[in-house]
Amino acid sequence: MSWIDAISDAVADYSRPVIAVMLVLTLVVGAGAGMVEQSSDLDAFQSDSEEAQKMEYIEENFSAGQENTSAAQVIVRGENVLTQEAMVENLQLQQSFRENETINRTLADERPTVGVANLVALASLSEGQQAAQADESGQQRVAQEDNASQQQGAQTSAASPTLQQQIDALESMNEAEYERALGAVLSEESSGEMSGLAFMPTSYEPGSSSANATMLMVTHQTDGGGGQEGTASDAVTDAQLAMQSIANEDVEDGSSEVIVFGSGIMGEEIENSMGDSIAIVGPLALLFVVVALLVAYRDLLDIFLGLVGIGAVLLWTFGFMGWAGIDFNQMFIAVPVLLIGLSIDYAIHIFMRHREQRQAGGAYGADDTRGSMRVTLAGVGVALVLVTATTAIGFLSNLTSPVPPIKDFGIVSAVGITVALLVFGILVPALKIELDEFLESHGVDRKKRAFGTGGGRFSQLLSVGSTAARRMPLVIILVAVLVSAGGAYGAAQVDTSFNQEDFIAEDPPEWTDNLPGPMEPGDYSMKENLEFVNQNFAREDSQAQVLVEGNVTDPETLQRLEAAESEAAESDVAITLSSGEADVQSPLGTMQQVAAENESFNATFAAADTDGDGVPDQNVEQVYDELFATAPDEAGSVIHRTDEGDYEAVRMVVSTSGAASMSDVTDEMRAIADDLDGNGLEATATGQTITFDIVQDQLMDTVIESLLITLVAVFAFLMVAYRITKGSATLGAVTLLPVVFSVSWILGTMYLLEIPFNVMTGMITSLTVGLGVAYSIHVSERYSLELERTGSVWEAMSRTVTGTGGALLGSAATTVGGFGVLAFAILPPLQQFGIITGLTITYAFLASVIVLPSLLVLWTRYLGPDVSFGSPSSSPAPTASDGGRPADQPEGRTDD
Repeated sequence: MSWIDAISDAVADYSRPVIAVMLVLTLVVGAGAGMVEQSSDLDAFQSDSEEAQKMEYIEENFSAGQENTSAAQVIVRGENVLTQEAMVENLQLQQSFRENETINRTLADERPTVGVANLVALASLSEGQQAAQADESGQQRVAQEDNASQQQGAQTSAASPTLQQQIDALESMNEAEYERALGAVLSEESSGEMSGLAFMPTSYEPGSSSANATMLMVTHQTDGGGGQEGTASDAVTDAQLAMQSIANEDVEDGSSEVIVFGSGIMGEEIENSMGDSIAIVGPLALLFVVVALLVAYRDLLDIFLGLVGIGAVLLWTFGFMGWAGIDFNQMFIAVPVLLIGLSIDYAIHIFMRHREQRQAGGAYGADDTRGSMRVTLAGVGVALVLVTATTAIGFLSNLTSPVPPIKDFGIVSAVGITVALLVFGILVPALKIELDEFLESHGVDRKKRAFGTGGGRFSQLLSVGSTAARRMPLVIILVAVLVSAGGAYGAAQVDTSFNQEDFIAEDPPEWTDNLPGPMEPGDYSMKENLEFVNQNFAREDSQAQVLVEGNVTDPETLQRLEAAESEAAESDVAITLSSGEADVQSPLGTMQQVAAENESFNATFAAADTDGDGVPDQNVEQVYDELFATAPDEAGSVIHRTDEGDYEAVRMVVSTSGAASMSDVTDEMRAIADDLDGNGLEATATGQTITFDIVQDQLMDTVIESLLITLVAVFAFLMVAYRITKGSATLGAVTLLPVVFSVSWILGTMYLLEIPFNVMTGMITSLTVGLGVAYSIHVSERYSLELERTGSVWEAMSRTVTGTGGALLGSAATTVGGFGVLAFAILPPLQQFGIITGLTITYAFLASVIVLPSLLVLWTRYLGPDVSFGSPSSSPAPTASDGGRPADQPEGRTDD
């Protein structure tokens, strides 16, 4: 390829200008690295699905109680958290929150902290025990009307008596008074949307005076967009961290434990785990690569050049991310490791081929460092370009994914591998020329033996594939096919996963305590806490919704909503509160609740219900108008009224069990929506759980589509490339076949190890093709080159498996080690990605040095050029005069 020769000549003849230009470009592109921002928001993984669009509609048009607020759940655990002493401690904890400036400045103006302790104190005060205190403080006493509306009244009056007054009320109660107040708050009669039972575990028996956990709700004021499913602001995150710190300080005797559960503290742990993972795996990856290169290179200068090249590749790649405005998320932790491994591959192939050229001397055209580098780049350059193109195709196949971060990962990885070609194909060779010439001019011998050549154990090990290809090629291929068939069966059984829990780190193992300060990770308790909350409480962020649009003022709509509400309440995925009722919010339920508390609205509601079944059957629009006039916040949370006063949509909100699978929630809610759909109504099941389930399904689609696209694109590319360069398109198909085998092997391994497809491992198929084909291309390219030079199949195969095979072994070892260190990351998806990618490289290497030689032998026998199948000793030696090919060797025939 003349353009490869031109580039090789330019690098060899003008090494210093090349270095200057590449360094300037490195500085310019690398300047963007400082603009890269970090993001851990899982909402970024959502595609533009109909459900996501409906979720945006809900967030824009329905209120969630207090505007611009977000909630945190504070769970108090102990032997019995309902004792009078424990209730006082609960209120004192709230007081500590209020006294902390970081926390207090974020608290909502109305009902900032509410729990069972507040309700018990207010119940006591409502019986007349607060009269003296209210007179002294000048605050208005709010009376509760009855037990059915007890919590709502308590919520409303929570801002009136101070926390200190509530503490004094609790402390002044005798045992009988306390038991009576506690029983009133936690009795079945007090149940409702915001009853005291809502703060108790789902397993709590109403009326019991003993429980091992209770919940305190803390409401933060935000600048907007906080919501239940939004990303917490920095101020809210700091407040929740401060709450956890105060809770840990207050509980010194070990009698109780406090958990703070909220979007801010969860996001903080996810971001910290990203940073801690990089701090652990980054140095470990570099350390492993340096050790491996010491073994392979045994030359400090070559190791130094390799590390310089890696640094330049990373700087270019992150600079591109900055200029392109691509955020660094959980997936991109793998990018540095990926680029380190791929960069080292390029370095090893160039350095080892350069060493072979210098050792061979005149037989290959040059023995000085500049001339040898020219021949090296011309010879290995074609393989590197093919490797870059096919690997980039594998990465870019992720552009078909509807998941935005996967697209970004594909783009960045493709850019990174292209940069690696430029850096290690131009900059590093130019630097090596200059440094080697400088050292040799001062009497330092720079000739080194290539890894895997010159006999020894490694040469014998690498010759296994060549020996097998000579003795039993059909047996090797048959075994590979049978193993691949088993892997294909396992591939069909691999699960798909996209859960919030996937990105939450577990508490790091004990060995991390011995790491140096910068590498030592922090403490992570959110995953354990999340499991406890899922099993015992209704999570604020675990909700499914059904949006109903259309003629929502039709009485039939309310009838159908009543049936849907009953169906949702009986669903297996809906969480059942300790009151025995499901937590379902709907227009009808809201109207019934407001009617029970407001006589005026009750009259309107009853007049519209002519048959007395609790569902208005006439004048629905008038009922809506009266509901907005009486309780605008409650009405706005379930009914959307335009500025013109028209009613466009209603919604039903179902609190789902955190332990329920996303697919079950989606199926149940879609079934309910289907029953509502039709007759002038459009019903859509949505919510974070459902949109995440859609992402989970899209991951599987990504796996299949990217694999097919990658295989077809790489197959076509190699067929055309080898037809042009080697005169044989079938050589491209033969080169790709071992990669197909390795894809099957890795998917079967995922099934055996029970590793699902997630946002990281979901890219493994395209990654396997992209990385695996690189090994096959190097073997096929070297074999074809040596076949032209020697005219002997066995001589060509021997040189290939010991020369290129040695370079492949070195690059495989460093790449496997680089990815393998991801197993030490504290993020589970990264651990799985590291293990699977390490195995992928191993399989690709084995397929290229064991299976591919047999395929190449059969290809040569039936479809390749006319060459000798005699013993290696019978092959003629290459000469410089014929450019490395024996004069009597015929031109290679073509088969197409």
